[in-house]
Amino acid sequence: MRIKCWIFVLAIILPGVVSASDAAGQEMSRAEARRQAQALTDLGRALFFDPSLSGSGKLACSSCHDPAHAFGPANGLAVQLGGGDMLKPGGRAVPSLKYLQAVPPFTEHFFDSEDEADESVDNGPTGGLTWDGRVDRGADQARIPLLSDFEMGNRSEAEVARRVLQAGNGKAIAAIIGVKAMKDPAKVYKTALKALEAFQQDYRTFYPYSSKYDAVLAGKAELTAQEARGLELFNAPEKGNCASCHISQRGNDGTPPQFTDYGIIALGLPRNRDIPANKDPAYFDLGLCGPLRTDFLERGDYCGLFRTPTLRNIALRKVFFHNGVARALNDAVRFYVERETRPDRWYPRKADGGIDKYDDLPPAAKTNINMDPPFDRRAGEAPALNPAEIDDIVAFLGTLTDGYESPQ
Repeated sequence: MRIKCWIFVLAIILPGVVSASDAAGQEMSRAEARRQAQALTDLGRALFFDPSLSGSGKLACSSCHDPAHAFGPANGLAVQLGGGDMLKPGGRAVPSLKYLQAVPPFTEHFFDSEDEADESVDNGPTGGLTWDGRVDRGADQARIPLLSDFEMGNRSEAEVARRVLQAGNGKAIAAIIGVKAMKDPAKVYKTALKALEAFQQDYRTFYPYSSKYDAVLAGKAELTAQEARGLELFNAPEKGNCASCHISQRGNDGTPPQFTDYGIIALGLPRNRDIPANKDPAYFDLGLCGPLRTDFLERGDYCGLFRTPTLRNIALRKVFFHNGVARALNDAVRFYVERETRPDRWYPRKADGGIDKYDDLPPAAKTNINMDPPFDRRAGEAPALNPAEIDDIVAFLGTLTDGYESPQ
């Protein structure tokens, strides 16, 4: 029997590569399906690291998504520069591309329960691959930077196709879709997007589960005393309560923890004045309700909501949250326990001397802010975590970095 899962995988990644007769199992062998899938992955890898695909000729996907930093930015800038002149700033911190393989498609109503028959709890907006969840597929995600005027700066799909071929990828494209199809810019462009998607599905590169914590779960390593304390504080509802959104337990099917529930919530972060767009006091990045996502512009209850990222490899980052306002992991954890108890440390003063809480949101959106623990305390009360406990959680988060090697 020739037809195997590889043929179905290839058909999903690049519709049109597998013909109807192949899908029926009449022609394509498993080896051929694997060969074509590998060809697509190899092309995607080449494109990912090629700056010639950008209008400036200087910006590759890897420029902002550095493999040495979990496919996130290598620098400490809140937003990156791009465009044809490499001087146009983005509006959000660049996220990691690792561990996106399990992100569910965006939905406004996500039901999750240990009892699959119990759909009594609606967790609200969930999923999608970007900060605002506006795309579900890797190919659609790849389209965003390629055509963005402040990223890779291509003016059209045809321009992307031209750059792909000029970079010497013609032979690889022809091997995937055929010489005749290669003459169609639309098909070349679509193939490039699918290739980038296929590359990001390489588990050895993008979701290897090779952290110390994975080794601990496999019984091949042990946490230090401080890391163990950090895990306990991370999980404890009355302390960090981090695991309520960044799930630390294996799935019911035994899969490794993803350290996210993929939910989309409003944290009420301080405004980052290092982002050029924020120099305009009337400008607000409202995530799910715009400006980059446009299908929920009228949904006031969605304003200020951003997707919860995985914490895997979080210790490799130099800025944190969607607006990059925190510049140290310790500060990112401290924000959670001091947002309500010590708001004067995070927000500016208004003209009347009062604290301008949640200053990165317009007044109407402030009602959407999450108030779950540890945000349930009041100003002047003790934070849920003291400095030593914050250090313990940060130590635990360091165990989520891939590439752990057990001491000999």
